[in-house]
Amino acid sequence: MDRIRKREPHIAVIGDLMIDHYIWGSCERISPEAPVQIVNVNRENAVLGGAGNVLNNLISLGSEVSIYSVVGYDENGKEMSKLLKRASSKKITLIHEDYRRTTKKSRIIASNQQVIRYDDESKKDITCFSEDALLKIFKLEVKSYDIIVLSDYGKGVLTENLTKKIISIAKKHNIAILVDPKGNDYSKYEGATLLTPNKKEAMLATQMGIDSKESLNVAIATLKKDLKLKYSIITLSEEGIALLDRKLKIIPTVAREVFDVTGAGDTVIASLAVALASGFEIEEACQFANKSAAVVVAKVGSATVSLNEIEEYEESLNSGKSENKIKEFEQIKAISKRLKEQNRKIIFTNGCFDILHRGHATYLQQAKELGDVLILGLNSDESIRRLKGEDRPINNLEDRAFLMGALESVDFVVPFGEDTPYELIKLIKPNILVKGADYAGKEVVGSDIADEVVLIDFIQGKSTTNIIEKISGKEIC
Repeated sequence: MDRIRKREPHIAVIGDLMIDHYIWGSCERISPEAPVQIVNVNRENAVLGGAGNVLNNLISLGSEVSIYSVVGYDENGKEMSKLLKRASSKKITLIHEDYRRTTKKSRIIASNQQVIRYDDESKKDITCFSEDALLKIFKLEVKSYDIIVLSDYGKGVLTENLTKKIISIAKKHNIAILVDPKGNDYSKYEGATLLTPNKKEAMLATQMGIDSKESLNVAIATLKKDLKLKYSIITLSEEGIALLDRKLKIIPTVAREVFDVTGAGDTVIASLAVALASGFEIEEACQFANKSAAVVVAKVGSATVSLNEIEEYEESLNSGKSENKIKEFEQIKAISKRLKEQNRKIIFTNGCFDILHRGHATYLQQAKELGDVLILGLNSDESIRRLKGEDRPINNLEDRAFLMGALESVDFVVPFGEDTPYELIKLIKPNILVKGADYAGKEVVGSDIADEVVLIDFIQGKSTTNIIEKISGKEIC
C-alpha cells in the first residue's frame, strides 16, 4: 500500500456515466392490488455509477482522476454534473448532447434486498461532433496520464471509432490502457493492454463455453491473440481472476460473505489501474484487485474501497499468522494512523520478552483489555546486550518476535534497536502506555506522548531471570 500512497497516480477514465439512484425502505406486507411487496420508503440517495463508480474507486484508492464522458441536456445531466463536482476529480470533461437522455438506474431496496430496478436512459451512439470534441481535449492532456481506463457500459459513449482512436493515441504515448468491455464484438478494443470481462461476457465474446480449465485456457488465449492484448484476463467471481501472461494462472480470492456484487467490476478495473500505475507486476496487481473486490461485495450498492479497508482485510486474513504481525517502523506508523482515524484505542508496551513465561502472558492479556489494539515494542538483540550483558538474550530477535506474534493478545510486534522505545512511541502516539508496576514513582519513557500511563502488577516469582537461574542450578528460594 505504501507504493500506492507515495505514487498517487494520475488516471483518465473515459466511458458511460450513469446515476445510481437508491430508494431505501422496509417491507411488512403484500399489496392487495397485486402480488407485490409494499415498500415503505425511509430515504433515498444518488451516487455516481458506471464510469463514475470507477472514478470514485480510483479516488478512494488514492489516485488523481480525470473523467471524460457525454451526457444529455436533461435533469439527470444536471444532477450528474453536481455529483461529479462533489467527487473531487482532477478534471471533468463533460460533453452535452441535445436530445440525449442521461442514464439513471433506480433501485428499490427493502431490508437490504433489491426488490426492483428501473432505468431511464439512451443507448444510441454519441454523435461524431461529440466524439471530435472529446478527442480534441483528450489529445491535449493525454501525456499527463499514467494509465487510461475505458469503462464501457454499452450506453453509446465508447463508439467503435472513438475507442479505436483513444487506444491508438494511448499506444503512441506508451500509456497502458485498460478496458472493461461490453457486447459480443470486442474488435474495437484491439491493441489495449488488457480487458476485464467476466466469464459470461468472455463466453459471449468468444462464442465458446467455459466449463473447465482447458476451455478457460482456450478462451483467454483466443482473446489475447485476436485482440493483440499484452495480458488477457477473465474475472471468475468468487474463484478469483484468470490471468494469461506467458501461461495461464488462476489468482484465487478468499471467500467472504457477499451482499451485493453491484459495481464489483468497476472496483476490479480501478484496482488494476492503480496497482499497475504504482509499479506492481501484473500478478501482484490481480491479487490486489481480488482483495479490493472482496471488500466491496460485502457492501450494499455501488461501493468504493479504500487502501485502509484493504489493509484491514489483509490483516483479517493473516490474523492467525504470527509472522504477519511483525511490522517495521513505517508500516506501524501507517497502521497507527489508520487505527486513530477509526477511533480505535491503541495500547503500547515494550520489553525484551526473552524467555516467554506465564508472567509475560498475563501482563499482555491485562494490557490488551485496556483498549482495542495492543502494539508491542520488542528490543533488538543488540539493545538487550547493552542493557543486560553479553550473555543475553537467550533467544534471538527472530524467534522472540515470532513467539510474541503467536499470542492472541498481541496485535502487532515492532522490533527497535535503541535503548528506549521513545522514537517508536512518537510514531505510534498510543492512547495508553503500559509498563510493569516496578515503574511506580519512576519516569516512564513516552509518558509525554501517550494520553495515559497504566502500571500492571507482575506475577510474583515469574521472570526470565528466575528461569535462567533455575536452569543453571541457581534457583532463588
